[in-house]
Amino acid sequence: MSENVIIACPHCGGLNRAPVARLAAREAPDCGRCHAPLFDGHPAELASADAFDRLVGKTEIPVLVDFWAGWCGPCRAMAPEFAAAARDLEPNVRLAKLDTEAAPEIAQRYAIRGIPTMILFRNGQEAKRQSGAIPRAAIVAFARG
Repeated sequence: MSENVIIACPHCGGLNRAPVARLAAREAPDCGRCHAPLFDGHPAELASADAFDRLVGKTEIPVLVDFWAGWCGPCRAMAPEFAAAARDLEPNVRLAKLDTEAAPEIAQRYAIRGIPTMILFRNGQEAKRQSGAIPRAAIVAFARG
């Protein structure tokens, strides 16, 4: 791996070069464009297909996406567990949430048949997936495994 990785800002979409050593030390840099923290201990909200493609496709660290919907009881139950996992995994893994009602084309692209479904992406490609609500420890193990 190179000494730097590219991380897309979840706020403005800007691409940032971050030193791997800082990420390993759990030091999250700020965005060079909008100056917002690249990681804030919360999953990034992906409100559109463009935001998804930019964040997942351009970020060189693993990205764990929770596909969910507001009407889904298990999704709502897993939401605090997923948020807690963000605090454990960032800045070495980006966590993001995609509302399948707001971006159905992305859910269709990845053949999401049941929610919640988590997909771990590496270099923009699906590495593995898990369906069903799981607790924080299992989310962390899934992302690291």
